[in-house]
Amino acid sequence: MAAGHRELTAREARARYRRIVRFAARFMVVEWWFELVLPRFGLGGVSDRGRTERLRRFARRFHGLALELGGLMIKVGQFMSTRLDVLPPEITAELDGLQDEVPAVPFDGIRTVAEADLGVTLERAFASFDPVPVAAASLGQAHRARLSTGLAEDAGFADVVVKVQRPGIDTIVRIDLAALRRIAGWLSRVRFVSSRVDAPAIVEEFAATSLLEIDYLHEAGSAERFAEGFAEDARVATPRVAWERTAGRVLTLEDVSAIKISDVESLRAAGVDPDAVADELARVTFEQLFVHGFFHADPHPGNIFVTPGGDDWTLTFVDFGMMGQIPDDLRAGLRDVVIAIVGRDARGMVAGIQRIGVLLPSADTAGLERAMTELFDRFGGMAVSELAAVDRREMVDFADEFGETLRTLPVQLPENFLLIIRAISLVSGVCSTLNPAFNMWQAVEPYAGSLVRSEGGRTVQDLGRQAMSTVASLAGMPRRIDGVLTQIEHGRLAVASPGTERRLAAVERAVGRVVSAVLFAGLVIAGALLRADDGALGAGLMVASVLPLGHAVLAGRRRR
Repeated sequence: MAAGHRELTAREARARYRRIVRFAARFMVVEWWFELVLPRFGLGGVSDRGRTERLRRFARRFHGLALELGGLMIKVGQFMSTRLDVLPPEITAELDGLQDEVPAVPFDGIRTVAEADLGVTLERAFASFDPVPVAAASLGQAHRARLSTGLAEDAGFADVVVKVQRPGIDTIVRIDLAALRRIAGWLSRVRFVSSRVDAPAIVEEFAATSLLEIDYLHEAGSAERFAEGFAEDARVATPRVAWERTAGRVLTLEDVSAIKISDVESLRAAGVDPDAVADELARVTFEQLFVHGFFHADPHPGNIFVTPGGDDWTLTFVDFGMMGQIPDDLRAGLRDVVIAIVGRDARGMVAGIQRIGVLLPSADTAGLERAMTELFDRFGGMAVSELAAVDRREMVDFADEFGETLRTLPVQLPENFLLIIRAISLVSGVCSTLNPAFNMWQAVEPYAGSLVRSEGGRTVQDLGRQAMSTVASLAGMPRRIDGVLTQIEHGRLAVASPGTERRLAAVERAVGRVVSAVLFAGLVIAGALLRADDGALGAGLMVASVLPLGHAVLAGRRRR
């Protein structure tokens, strides 16, 4: 069965759930063997040498599974391809572009969904409806159509694009989310994973985004909200909603198709300067992020058109299913980071990053604070032009050291922050296509400045509070020093060193496993030698060897 062409039967739904869960379980068992078991027997090199190809093989198999099952599995692949914070590049690179391979749904299925939601036949709902889709996506597909004369007069436009959900996609989403929650529950019980990634939280973030994407009434509202934000901006256009032909699974928008923003030759032929388009796209993007706090999170070239009009050309955005918001806590975290950068305060910088949610609560931030202090000492206050003049080897060496520090931390990006990075990354790629010399940092500078100015009063207050805190700390310093000296005199001074404690615990466990491994080998050899004379005793010794073997393999998984 080609998923998404019709409603699933109960049997097909169960089979889909089991297939997703089995695929994940197989991968987890393989990774457990290579990443946990083999290193315990001194075969970590075998695991290391095959890791890259093993991850690529998993990504290729998931790629094939996603295309076969369709539906939310395509979105999972897209989501995984953007999670550079928690997934290795061998996986993200293999899954990049998965959306472009989605096959179209046969028109009969689209007709059934559209007519069921609109309550009338397509012939009565529209003056014309093209059965050949304009685009096919994982959750729905788009067709061109034309409104009837009466509706066109009321709406102010006649040509429309009708977005219709794939048949049965709501059931598929429910099944896939249930499977993903089951898998996330497994991962949350694996300490190696749970100490670095909050898998259930990531699944819930993904679920929230996906459920909004299959609510076309919500998408219609997002389109109008986006349009309101740029109502006074002549450079930005958005399609109007034909509400009379819009429902939960059908979204009808004004057809605003024009020149695809990445089609440089067509832009030049229409008299539009690609460099100017790049500058305007960057301006509009950062206005969404820093001014509106509501932004288009999927600004790839297929979702942005340039409508020619001499010097009055416009950027026209479409597809508002994936939108992002910058909530107050994220904005506050970003503000804290800005304050820390102004004051070159490494501890404040780390606190701001924690407030944003980049670091899991279990993170030991001492190493990151040291790295941030070194960053401020070596490169703090430098302009971009000054950084460009720094010796490349110095930058590479520091980047390697800094990257190694980050890799030891349980880091993940919260969903809203991820969408910001996704939007900036896509826009940066489009702008570089339009203008190879485009500099994103120069483009963001005025908006970064406006953010600081808009938070100016609060920033001054926070800097004042920091200053008062510093004064209070200095005032109490003599008493604290005296207390430390007293503890030293009485031999009661204890120094916390989490890194050292962990290493000592690891050594203790390693010694225990070595002893168990030796005992296992001794029992096996003794049992083998005695079997010729005393079969029962020999067999008993060999069976008993399983206990120290189990300890040698599994002891390292004990919680610290």
